[in-house]
Amino acid sequence: MLRRIGEEPSLKETKKPMKEVSFPAPFKEGLEFSSPARGTWNIVHTGMLIPQSHQIFVCAQGCLRGVVLTAAEMNAMGRYSSVAIREENVLEGNMEEFMIDGITDVLKKLSYKPKAVLVFISCQHFFLAYDQDMVFRELRKRFPDISFTDCYMIPTLRKSGLTPDQKMRIQLYSLLSPKEKRKDKINLIGSNLPISKSCELFRIVKAAGANLQMINWCKTYEEYLDMAQASLNLYYEPLAKMAAEDLKQRLGQEAFYLPFVYQEDRIENAYEKLSQKLGIQKPDFKEEKASAKKALKEAYQVIGNTPIAVDYTFTFRILSFVRMLLEHGFFVREIFADMFLPEEKEDFLWIKEHYPEMVISPTSRPQMRFLVEKSEEKVLAIGQKAAYFTGTDYFVNVVESGGLYGFDGIFQIANQMKEAFCHKKDRKILIQRKGYGCESCI
Repeated sequence: MLRRIGEEPSLKETKKPMKEVSFPAPFKEGLEFSSPARGTWNIVHTGMLIPQSHQIFVCAQGCLRGVVLTAAEMNAMGRYSSVAIREENVLEGNMEEFMIDGITDVLKKLSYKPKAVLVFISCQHFFLAYDQDMVFRELRKRFPDISFTDCYMIPTLRKSGLTPDQKMRIQLYSLLSPKEKRKDKINLIGSNLPISKSCELFRIVKAAGANLQMINWCKTYEEYLDMAQASLNLYYEPLAKMAAEDLKQRLGQEAFYLPFVYQEDRIENAYEKLSQKLGIQKPDFKEEKASAKKALKEAYQVIGNTPIAVDYTFTFRILSFVRMLLEHGFFVREIFADMFLPEEKEDFLWIKEHYPEMVISPTSRPQMRFLVEKSEEKVLAIGQKAAYFTGTDYFVNVVESGGLYGFDGIFQIANQMKEAFCHKKDRKILIQRKGYGCESCI
């Protein structure tokens, strides 16, 4: 974004007080800026969760730059290939033949035989209205011992219909086929990061005589395919809803949504409903609740009234989280978010009523490029984007909730806040690493 020399950046459409913003979209859409906070996952990271699989991107070279760098940074180039679309491939109208031959050439040259291949197609395929069914039919004919699925890298559809993240979560389980259901198997689906094994969900599932499985723990392709045996799919990411519905329709697996909330009564309510679903009496989580409260109290004793900034990449329910902090005395001064989930309206209205002057700032408005703070004041940031925009080295380095859910999640977050307040991190190095939780060569 260009700016006149000597001109100060405008605060218009940025840094609004809570009392002036609307729900669910506090800011107008337009030209966007992407901060260098890279911890959130992209389609390459998510696709790599399928064990013993290989990714092939069929895109223009300019589009391939980002995904190949992702694969390289996570030391997964051995599981990544690309077929570059050139101008002649578009003009000659032979996209189907080009794709089939290109993918065939890639697979024949691999040093190993993958169990599954994720073929990522791009905007150009839709513009050309290519015959996708024919392409995959031929690929399956040529390689009958390899499972193929279609994945999508189509930024032109980012704000219409299903988002790339939603679509990727559907395709992540698209290779599962119907199997006889077992009541002793329950899946937790749709999450990039594995849930902490100290979470109360494990106690509930165990009390029902079942085991909890996630794609994140599958070491082999066969283990991944066995996820089709589960009788129930749990999910707490809103982005996973369509994946749960797809599995319900295709495999007959029931779906159960666990809201990602931070209020004690709401967590208890979710656990109560899940226990009823499983036909058991809800376990007593008295000790877990007490530990969470104690951890929050101890964190406040250390942090006190230090300003806190939180961003939407930290958790799926940012307003529920902020409300929890406010209810426990913390001074949350700023929220970085471009929009809110519809289910957050109650928390939005509560914060607006009780803290009308709290600042809401966007993360993607172009003006934000010039509004990165360089204050010497100590600020505790929760999330990478909050750390970037406030310029603080005191921050909780977690994205997408980090697998922290329920009372145990609150306990761990409170301890991380205390640790982050007391010890600096190398902000510039940490936030530029792609895919929090993945291996990084940086």
